[in-house]
Amino acid sequence: MLIRMSKIYTPVLHPRIEQRKKQRPVKVADVMPRGNPAARFNTWLAVKVTKGVGTMWCAYAFAALALVSLPAAIMSRNPVLIVSWISQTFLQLVLLSIIIVGQNVLAAASDKRAEATYEDADAVLHTALQIQDHLLAQDLEIEKIVASLPPLKA
Repeated sequence: MLIRMSKIYTPVLHPRIEQRKKQRPVKVADVMPRGNPAARFNTWLAVKVTKGVGTMWCAYAFAALALVSLPAAIMSRNPVLIVSWISQTFLQLVLLSIIIVGQNVLAAASDKRAEATYEDADAVLHTALQIQDHLLAQDLEIEKIVASLPPLKA
């Protein structure tokens, strides 16, 4: 970028402006491990399991699995076993998947907000640079006008 200079004002561009031109918002793929094969495998496996467990279909399957032991808990007529079944079997199995689904939805919304914020900041930066160019053009015209004026008499 060629910067014309006026005698009135010399802009100093922030170093982040050039960095920003080369970078995009951070994505999940950007933070994945790249070096150690064991770390790459562990991350890959964790993402696959999270994607599998984080579906409503998995929540339905866990609910069905939990319901298998419900008759035994009810037939025991033991309130402690019934409460235990509700809290340790049903809620933990089913809510795990539902919470992951919710987290996935929230993460997607957060990614969209981050992208929009990045684009907004980029637009503001572009506009600020245009304003700077406009002011420079005005400075150059003012300098021409001042140069064309007759010298002041003392």
